[in-house]
Amino acid sequence: MALANMKLDCSPDTVTVVWTEGRSQADLSLFRLGSCFPTSFSATQAVFRVDFNDCNFRRLVTGDYLMYSNDLTYGSSSDSQSLAFTHPVVCAFARPKDWYPMIYDPVFSTHGVGHLVFHIALMNDDFSGPAESTTFALGSFIPIMASVSQKTHQPLLLLLEECVAATTPELQPESPVYPIIANKGCLVDSRMSGSKFEPRQKSSELQLSLQAFRFGLGQEVFIHCKLVAWDPNGLDSTKKACHYVKEHGWELLDNYAYSTLCDCCDSDCKSRRTRNIESGRTRGVAQKAVLGPLTITDETS
Repeated sequence: MALANMKLDCSPDTVTVVWTEGRSQADLSLFRLGSCFPTSFSATQAVFRVDFNDCNFRRLVTGDYLMYSNDLTYGSSSDSQSLAFTHPVVCAFARPKDWYPMIYDPVFSTHGVGHLVFHIALMNDDFSGPAESTTFALGSFIPIMASVSQKTHQPLLLLLEECVAATTPELQPESPVYPIIANKGCLVDSRMSGSKFEPRQKSSELQLSLQAFRFGLGQEVFIHCKLVAWDPNGLDSTKKACHYVKEHGWELLDNYAYSTLCDCCDSDCKSRRTRNIESGRTRGVAQKAVLGPLTITDETS
């Protein structure tokens, strides 16, 4: 018998996921589809019957297709011998001709209460903890993680809209700066370096491997960023995370299939449409943050 098998039944508004497990030590109650618990489970099967409006499904659109995606995750317990893992769940449909996709809607509702707290930090090489040093060799990688805590909010997607390096903790009009992220989420530094966004572990976190640059070499360097918490279903050309991959071009971190949202990274990224903010609806929450000081050294000199 195979170790596991997943069956997927996609309907226009709902999806049924049946995971059949062949390992007796697996606890199927630990499966989650996005934020949803199993509709039912037994010793060998976990079943989810849910609406696309539930479980934090992501909705994206391309010219001809409407796609809903989520992650089926297994969180291993301390007494389980089965390893934790994640499996993608994707349903694709022909796009209705009269349907205007939410992906191009730059406005969303914030229903949560309480205060969002943004974080940005230097991390160690595998992003498992804080950095042990703030000195980096030229050409090495500076691991940076940004996040937003959202205990009382609906799930939000953390984006870095803009980041520049400067040699001062406060930006002045005359301050020389080195652009890292610009044009509404484009990692412009990746055009000329190995810098890249790392695959997401959580929607509320964003990991950046920034290759150490010559700007401010040997001086104290501060990284000034604008962090944005946004609706995961509301990606558009002004709300995105894009990096440049050699031989491939600009790629969208959160779904490679929709990398056309990054086409504007070499020009000017503007929203495809605008509209008045309705009563009770707000744009995403933004916060400016400063990381540093850190020092970049040239060990060859």
